This record gives sequence, structure tokens and C-alpha cells, in this order.
Amino acid sequence: MSRRVVITGVGVLAPGGLGTKNFWSLLSEGRTATRGITFFDPAPYRSRVAAEADFDPEEHGLTPQEIRRMDRAAQFAVVAAREALADSGLEAGELQAPRTGVTIGSAVGATMGLDQEYRVVSDGGRLDLVDHAYAPPHLYNYFVPSSFAAEVAWSIGAEGPATVVSTGCTSGLDSVGHAVELIREGSADIMIAGATDAPISPITLACFDAIKATTPRNDDPEHASRPFDGTRNGFVLGEGSAVFVLEELQAARRRDAHIYGEIAGFASRCNAFHMTGLRPDGLEMAEAIRTALDEARIDPSDVDYINAHGSGTKQNDRHETAAVKRILGEHAYRTPMSSIKSMVGHSLGAIGSIEIAASVLAMENNVVPPTANLHTPDPECDLDYVPLTAREWRTDTVLSVGSGFGGFQSAMVLTRPEKVPA
Repeated sequence: MSRRVVITGVGVLAPGGLGTKNFWSLLSEGRTATRGITFFDPAPYRSRVAAEADFDPEEHGLTPQEIRRMDRAAQFAVVAAREALADSGLEAGELQAPRTGVTIGSAVGATMGLDQEYRVVSDGGRLDLVDHAYAPPHLYNYFVPSSFAAEVAWSIGAEGPATVVSTGCTSGLDSVGHAVELIREGSADIMIAGATDAPISPITLACFDAIKATTPRNDDPEHASRPFDGTRNGFVLGEGSAVFVLEELQAARRRDAHIYGEIAGFASRCNAFHMTGLRPDGLEMAEAIRTALDEARIDPSDVDYINAHGSGTKQNDRHETAAVKRILGEHAYRTPMSSIKSMVGHSLGAIGSIEIAASVLAMENNVVPPTANLHTPDPECDLDYVPLTAREWRTDTVLSVGSGFGGFQSAMVLTRPEKVPA
């Protein structure tokens, strides 16, 4: 029988909520962290709003050398990993290094670092042939996203499998799913798993402007992210990281660890349909949900809460609404379903892990976070999206879903360990 995998440590760095406690306060209070972009002058761009993290690396214990060496996204991951490890009650020196691994998800890697350094070596874009003499010695680390996993591994002394998973906006779900499999198959006993992205840069804004995926609601940043609302017109870019300590259930119980929840099922599918488009019937996401529930041996009627992808684009909101109805049937109408992107924006590859954190904290507190800014229901999205205000709700089983450019669809089932058959 495969080993059961649980979450025993959580670390979160998100807009408006640095640290897990502050993150949960933001969600449970229904506050939004979206604002006008301050990192650079966004005037030339169609969408000029984002969910930025007020992050000072020195305040979070990073040394000047680490700050110089690491891209912002790598800094996020290291800080979140350290918080998760401390939260788990494990000490870095206690870990069996060869049996401890790392998986980090990221959609766009060291975007901010590469963008900044290109401006330097190209003299503000004026040089066709860049001047390598101005390149820092650590620039190669920005170019290879695998450096994110290496930085986290170095920071905690992990010498087991170290991997970066990059599957677009499902990276944060997929990296944790991969870590679960490594523990189940016996390749590792403990995995430090999660995702990170810091994509708020001119190149990212230009890319999403080109396909009109992000919202142009620049005059009202606080209310710009509107998943499932009839007036929505695109997502709000975000940034952040969430990292977890995963370990085998019996090992966690032997050391009397606090268990946030079990990762009971996971599945991923690709629609092989369109780079950015989605079929309205939600078939591929439905198949991922069905497979994840089957792996968890959980009946669809036992799902208590759905943490939606909920990006705030019409095609995505309708796609996942259809997928949930296809699998949960009438139970879909009785199941709360909400999108935290309404509050913390869409941090691309990181958001799946940030949503896992929200899911286990919902179980921990028996509170479902709301979908902020949902005032005008879309008639084609007719489920219970928990508008505006968090809800006290007994939550034993959570379904978290994600959707990404390229056709990726992922689903994860999180539950209290006692809910899963032995």
C-alpha cells in the first residue's frame, strides 16, 4: 500500500499577507491587496494594476549576499520554506539530508531579475549586442529556474531529489503533486514543496496586454479582480510564494506533529485544444477532478468546499463551473466555491500553492474564504461562490483546482486524515 502524505508545515508570502497568519487574516476578512503598480512606471501599458507584496528581504532574514544572488522569486521561496520548516517543528539539522527533497513550481522563473539585468547589459535597450562586462556573475542563476530548487535545498540542507516544475499556472499544484508521488514511491521521506513567482515586470505586462488577458480596470484597483462577476474583464497579476513540509502520515504521528491535512488525491490533464482557449464544457478539468477524487477514494458528494481557479476571465469561470457541475452534479449547488484571486491576484505559477495554503487553512478554521468584489452574478455561473464575506462552514474535504495556458488542468483533494479509508 502506498504511503499517505500529509502537510505538517506551511509558509506563505503573499500580497497583503506576509506570513501564514497575516495571509489568513486577509482572506478571512475579505480584504483585497490589489493596487496600482508601484514597481515601475506602468503608464505605457493597458493593464496597470497588480497585487504586489510589500517584501523586505533583510527583514525576513536574508543576508546581503543572498539578496544579491537571488531573484525576487527565489527570495520568496527561501523565506516561505524557512517559515514552513519552523512551523513543522522540524529543525534543519534534524533532517536526514539524503531523504529530504525539494520541488518548487514556477511559471516564469526569474522574470524580474532577467528584465532588470537586460536593461543594464543592453544600456536601456540601446545595444543590439549586449555588453557582457556589465553582467553580474550570478546572472546564469536567473536564466535557469532550477536555481530556485537549489536555493531552497541549500537553505535547509536538503540533499534528496530537487526539481522545478513549470506547467504554467498549474505549477503550484503540480509541484506539490509531484512531491507527494516521490514520498509515496519511497524516493524521499520529507519533501519541501511549493511554488513561487514574481512576474510583475514590463515584459509580463506587455505579454498579457497583447492577448487582453488582464483587466484594464485601472481606475479602481481594489475592486479590479472580479471572479465570477458579470462585470469582470480580465485577471489581476500578482506575486508570492507558498511552501509546505510534506511527510508520511505515520512518521508525522510518531513525532506528534501538527497535521494540517492529507493530500489524498491529485491529477492533471491537458486539453490539447488551444494555447489560451478553453472549451466551455469543462471536460478536461472534469476528468482531472474525477481522477483526483477516485485516487482519494472520496465520493463527489463528500466535497465540502471548492477552492476555485477563479481567474476572473469569462471563459475560465464558465469552464470550471461546468466542470464542477459535471462531476458533483446536484451537490455542486450545495457546495461553497470561492476564488482567493479576488484578494491576492493571480501569481501565475505560485497561485496553485497559495491556494493549497488557503484550502488547508479553511479546514483548520472551518471557515471558507470569500470571493471578494462579487456583486453582479453572471447568469452562466450559478453556483455558490461565497460572495464578499467569509463563511463559517464545516470543512473536512477540499477540492482545489487550477487551469493554465497550454491547456493544463489540475485538481487536488485535501482532507482530514481520518476522513480517508486506511
